[in-house]
Amino acid sequence: MDVTPGPAGDAPRLRRLLGDPGLAWFVTRARRRLERGQPLTGAVSLSTPTPEQREAAERLLGRTPGTGHSVSIRLEAVDALLRRSGTSPDGLAAAVTLLTGPVVPREAARAAEERAWQEAYAPLDQLAAEVPGCAAWAARVRGDGLVRRLAGTPDAACTLLERTVAALLHLPADPPLPLAAFAARTFGSAHALDDGTPLATLTLSGVRALTGFEDGTGAEWRREAWASAGLLRDALSSTVLTLNLRGTPGLDWQADQGEPAVLTLRQLVRHPPAGRTAVVRVCENPAVLAAAADAHGPAAAPLVCLQGQPSAAALTLLGHLVDGGTTLLYHGDFDWGGLRIASVLRRRVPWRPWRYTAADYRAAVLARPERPPLTGTPADAPWDPELPAALAESGVRVEEETVLEDLLSDLV
Repeated sequence: MDVTPGPAGDAPRLRRLLGDPGLAWFVTRARRRLERGQPLTGAVSLSTPTPEQREAAERLLGRTPGTGHSVSIRLEAVDALLRRSGTSPDGLAAAVTLLTGPVVPREAARAAEERAWQEAYAPLDQLAAEVPGCAAWAARVRGDGLVRRLAGTPDAACTLLERTVAALLHLPADPPLPLAAFAARTFGSAHALDDGTPLATLTLSGVRALTGFEDGTGAEWRREAWASAGLLRDALSSTVLTLNLRGTPGLDWQADQGEPAVLTLRQLVRHPPAGRTAVVRVCENPAVLAAAADAHGPAAAPLVCLQGQPSAAALTLLGHLVDGGTTLLYHGDFDWGGLRIASVLRRRVPWRPWRYTAADYRAAVLARPERPPLTGTPADAPWDPELPAALAESGVRVEEETVLEDLLSDLV
């Protein structure tokens, strides 16, 4: 509840009396007590006062306050003086309010600020309702303090969250487009999502929740994280590796030679492969594609390699193939990281497992029990719910390179 002044009394005299710079410390101490809901009783002291502060206290009290190392003023004495003289008929509390403005008790101020912060997070409710995949991220953002650190105030936080949600509701971008172009279209500034800005920091955090892109650091990681949502720092850095995929003059020539081809996002956006390929297999590691080229050359079945996390180029290519009627068959490492990569890809394009089920994992472990231990945080496998349990039970990882013989047998 606000502490408001009563009758003004002798306002000019009050300002001369308590408005003296030498008494600013006294007025501040009195205000703090009012904010804390404490009574204006007892003494307040100032250690090592300046001569000006000593003189101001003497004028207020009408006597010498002492010559020690501190100055002490009793609050009741000043309250009585102000009432008796008519300078502030309602006493010291009213005088402090008149001099410094309305006083809101700290408990009420804290409660009001907390309400303001809760209201600032309202945009996250819209995001969670429209993009269920971001619901867990929205809940985490409410409690991890990131928004408070980035914004500082509830008003700034609300604006930041509104802009972040506006971006995430338009992602992933399909077809991919430059990050600066997306920022200009969404926020009216090509630099709105530049590295280091609060908006870029929070939006990139949401992007990772949206696409499942793993945590990391560094400029290259940020580039790939943005690219996972179709936002490109440039159209040349994002690439995908293929073998015997046809549909452009360059790809046809490479396929005739049985040689791998590296496609940039720029090529895929401007000149996507034409025609229809009934089945394309997809692997996680380049060693599989290189072995297929070595073993089968031009006779190898079409193969696409993600080279780890699916890049914007890979997602663009695979999306184009699926739209043209291609069936994708996917294989990756049998470990938690491999399952996460496969899940990220599955959220963007449909695929069927290629020797990538619990039965395939158990067969690989049985054929070669001595394998590296399984480490990391467990992950789901929506295409085969039994697979995570099988990994946890055996406790070893099976890398693609160790099952090459089986994979190569499917590529002819």
